[in-house]
Amino acid sequence: MGLPVRAFMSSEPIITNEYSEFISGLKADVRRSRVKAALAVNRELVLLYWRIGNGILAKQKELGWGAKVVEQISLDLRLEFPEMKGFSRTNLLYMRSFAENHPDYAFVQQVAGQIPWFHNCVILDKVKDQQEREFYINKTIENGWSRNVLEIQIESGLYLRQGKAITNFELTLPKPQSDLAQQLLKSPYNFDFLGLTDEAHERDIEAAMMRHTRDYLLELGVGFAFVGSQYRLDVGGEEFFIDQLFYHLKLRCYFVLELKAGKFKPEYLGKLNFYLSAIDDLLRDDGDNLSVGLILCRAENKTVAEYALRDMAKPIGISSYELTRILPENLRGTLPTIEEIEAELETVKIRDENL
Repeated sequence: MGLPVRAFMSSEPIITNEYSEFISGLKADVRRSRVKAALAVNRELVLLYWRIGNGILAKQKELGWGAKVVEQISLDLRLEFPEMKGFSRTNLLYMRSFAENHPDYAFVQQVAGQIPWFHNCVILDKVKDQQEREFYINKTIENGWSRNVLEIQIESGLYLRQGKAITNFELTLPKPQSDLAQQLLKSPYNFDFLGLTDEAHERDIEAAMMRHTRDYLLELGVGFAFVGSQYRLDVGGEEFFIDQLFYHLKLRCYFVLELKAGKFKPEYLGKLNFYLSAIDDLLRDDGDNLSVGLILCRAENKTVAEYALRDMAKPIGISSYELTRILPENLRGTLPTIEEIEAELETVKIRDENL
């Protein structure tokens, strides 16, 4: 005999631990499925656009069709599929360019299809070297960058800076940790978002970093978890303060960062070596790897840095940073000041109000 229908219509919520675990599992499964569905739809769209672009390329080559055929294709596809928004002439030209620059369909299936179509368009627009394009595609997949973040990384020249720090990781860390740590560090770091001039002192730079934490962590890279600024250590009854302490989630280790307003000096390594020893003894757990040090300075002499690192037993990197973007000599002094820009904006505002 079945249960009365009203037994299933109770307004009393089920609050048992078993039910909570069950519904949490269901919700997680739905979320995973939604993400997979969205990725699958995106991949199919990118593959469709590649096939369209490749078809246009092939017909233009085979039959000598000119540029005007793209306009006709756009018109015919929009008439046939009015609900689809991706068949403008501009987007068809992107499809053609995409297929031309990624002729390997397998690469599109396995790699480029994993990022949104307009991310691919940004990379096509802003990056001309094929190896560099693949770098940004893979980094977008790895880090889940939004389109805005992708543009920032391209404009800041991440490809040319990634993995360029001077380090002793190959001698002090086991593989593959040494390779991962090397690729993690950049040189130079771009801190122009801090809004400081080249005359800024260490404490000014540090304070600005804390005010712009999101941008600062973005520039450092994915995986850095902030532990503290001027982090206090008690060693033998004496106080010491680390400029900045991070924990890297992928490397599973502490990162000790020392900031210097001037150029690199070999004596900086002794202090950092001391900090790394203290962190390894006082904070490192059984599951953590050896702590890593990074000296950020205004400039570094490659030869001096390499000599200074040669016999260091602790894993340490040395990178430079920029507070302002480097401009060509012929442009310096020609750009408007902040005051001039604000005055111009105020003039435009007054004019618009009087229209």
